[in-house]
Amino acid sequence: MTTPASDPRAARTRERLRRALLDECAEAPLTEVSVTAVVRRAGVGRATFYLHYSDVDALAVDACADVVRAAVDALHAWRGVPDPAVPPPAFTEFVAGLAPHAELYRALLLPGGGGPLGAVLHRDLRARSSAERRLAGAPEPDLIASAVAATFAGVLADWLHGDIDASPGLITHHIWRLLVSLHRTPLG
Repeated sequence: MTTPASDPRAARTRERLRRALLDECAEAPLTEVSVTAVVRRAGVGRATFYLHYSDVDALAVDACADVVRAAVDALHAWRGVPDPAVPPPAFTEFVAGLAPHAELYRALLLPGGGGPLGAVLHRDLRARSSAERRLAGAPEPDLIASAVAATFAGVLADWLHGDIDASPGLITHHIWRLLVSLHRTPLG
């Protein structure tokens, strides 16, 4: 039996809706993007839209889910002992690649790391960091994972909103050093 999550037609429709949203957001802020504009661009009906998403914001979070996965993967793209002076290349590429949809990310990732995208980013990064700390036998996996997730989401959001003045390369180095420091913090 094919479930909605595994139905290839549903997956193609969601991809069309995500692409349409990103294209609309390239022309207007998320707050000005309507369901009508998205379905027109995607070539699907309103009923089809509402079969998959409750509103434009839910679609936007789903459209940005790949960004969250990319961020989590980029931060964990190292093995062994991380060098605090050299972020993983995947992390540097991730931050440099945010520019094309920065306005959309700012709408979903609020200053301080809140908002719907911030919640997803925090949850996913916390889970991955905690799992990796447990695997390594590091102390306080949940505590440090929470601190890592909050620091990353908050600093990234503040930088995207212009509250931190730094080039993509510089903010990458600053975030990386902060996260490595958190992982190395002696507890006890």
